[in-house]
Amino acid sequence: MYALLLKVMFLLPPERIHHLAFGAMKLSTRFAPGRWVTSKLLVAQDPVLASRVFGVDFPSPLGMAAGFDKNAEGADTWGPLGFGYAEIGTVTAQAQPGNPAPRLFRLPADRALINRMGFNNHGAEAAARYLATRRPGGIPIGANIGKTKIVEAADAAADYAISAKLLGPLADFVVVNVSSPNTPGLRDLQAVDSLRPLLQAVLDSVTVPVLVKIAPDLSDEDIDAVADLAVELGLAGIVATNTTIRRDGLRTDAEQVAALGAGGLSGPPVADRSLEVLRRLYARVGDRLVLISVGGIETAEQAWERVLAGASLLQGFTGFIYGGPLWARRIHRGLAVKLRAHGYASLSEAVGAGHTARA
Repeated sequence: MYALLLKVMFLLPPERIHHLAFGAMKLSTRFAPGRWVTSKLLVAQDPVLASRVFGVDFPSPLGMAAGFDKNAEGADTWGPLGFGYAEIGTVTAQAQPGNPAPRLFRLPADRALINRMGFNNHGAEAAARYLATRRPGGIPIGANIGKTKIVEAADAAADYAISAKLLGPLADFVVVNVSSPNTPGLRDLQAVDSLRPLLQAVLDSVTVPVLVKIAPDLSDEDIDAVADLAVELGLAGIVATNTTIRRDGLRTDAEQVAALGAGGLSGPPVADRSLEVLRRLYARVGDRLVLISVGGIETAEQAWERVLAGASLLQGFTGFIYGGPLWARRIHRGLAVKLRAHGYASLSEAVGAGHTARA
């Protein structure tokens, strides 16, 4: 049924259907009866999936990645939809419109998306107002923050600190996004010399855990350098990975892809590199940092592979678009089956077990 609905939805422009679908999700979970029914249908409640990560309790490991709920308007929506947590944003200190439309594109043959949204959002103050109205007892919410486009790189640390100070007290953790390909010069901030003062400014601005989100296109040496810096500064963890600027290995016609223009590619085409980065990070830092794996996860089998490779938490966005409303429940149920079949009493016991087995 969802496959048929997806074909109908794909008749509309991607950004238009995004707003319509998100509106429907928020409406279905706005009132208690709707939240109850939605939760009964979509939430996989199983104690084996619960874990405590960087001091925060997560009912289940799969979260909604940043990019869907840019302004924190649906902070109370994601729990009833089956997610164990969510990242809102990316939020910038100043409101900004993002890049000109069209800026979101589908690649159905690859079950992928290309976006060059450009951090379109209403600004940190607006997101803070929404977060301040969160219902008690909901799932953890992370605040993903980025650089305001018009702010020079030299002033980036102060710009990030503004967002951190506004959102940190209202969120369960903060993610510093320096890896989107759609803000000019942003990825340059992943260089350790630029990243150090930026992360320190955020750490000095909040009391909640701070993580950094990196790109899959970093070299292995740069990944190691960021990991070492994260340990040195006392970050809570790393989110790996963001979208990729690469276009190799796609089923979609190359000329069609080229015609779509620049942007970050998400979904299955980034899965192999995302897993590779995760394995490298875990081999480098072990359990000194929490690793959140995102990029191309579609099935419970893939989710299980990420856990064994060292991921304490998982995220998805494109998988939800193509997988439908039951996607999170399917992955969580599949993970619960895997955990019990392999004799694990909890998710945390399985994190990184693939490395131990290889050793």
